[in-house]
Amino acid sequence: MLSPMELIDIGVNLDHRSFDHDRAEVIKRAISAGVGIMVLTGTNLKSSQTVLQLAKRYPKVFYSTAGVHPHNARQCDANTIQVLKELAQNSEVVAIGECGLDYNRDFSPRPVQDRWFEAQVELACELQMPLFLHERDAHFRLVEILGKYKSSLPPSVVHCFTGTGEELEAYLEMGLYIGITGWICDERRGLHLRELVKRIPLDKLMLETDAPFLTPRDLIPRPKDGRNEPSFLPHVLQTVARSIGKSAGEIARATTATARSFFQL
Repeated sequence: MLSPMELIDIGVNLDHRSFDHDRAEVIKRAISAGVGIMVLTGTNLKSSQTVLQLAKRYPKVFYSTAGVHPHNARQCDANTIQVLKELAQNSEVVAIGECGLDYNRDFSPRPVQDRWFEAQVELACELQMPLFLHERDAHFRLVEILGKYKSSLPPSVVHCFTGTGEELEAYLEMGLYIGITGWICDERRGLHLRELVKRIPLDKLMLETDAPFLTPRDLIPRPKDGRNEPSFLPHVLQTVARSIGKSAGEIARATTATARSFFQL
């Protein structure tokens, strides 16, 4: 176990129902593990409001985002962007998102995803707030939409990057930040990330768990319920550090400094 060091988990779904019975204990374990700041992810209007209230209850420990995930884009209406804009006026809200495109599951029709993603990009540009991005099997369309706003695009992070080397280079050329999760710990599908992470400048790299999802596959002991939680972020850190060939302390300091700068914490 790592000795506690300051870490920032930039993506936690702490409003998920799997945390309903022990949320306070999960928070305590995270802080004990050195994860002193967590950014709670909003994925629709209700979620964005819920995580904001959690952030208000734990000032300086939690911050939140406000956005609509592409899975939920079909729920958007004429009031959606105005509600997000109002939520963003709270000091605890540090980014617009999770927003983006998911052409893998297509839970919302692609034209609907495109429309509401672009609307949220426009909002982020208007407010000059960071963007917390989701992309699955939609790299070229995401780049195309973001490219329209190149001159005014605020700092933006591709959350839970799992893509190819070519996609990584394209994102970095655009000046985007990269979020790495426990996917890098999965020997079945994440091994390529152990090479790609070496290409990410430390001032563009951030760490996240995406809890309760994406539990590191090589975590020992593995949680009985399979649930991921932010206290496992040091495990992700260790894998990233080994992959890059630097100490965990150096990667912790760098990624924490990057997250503080990105979210203006």
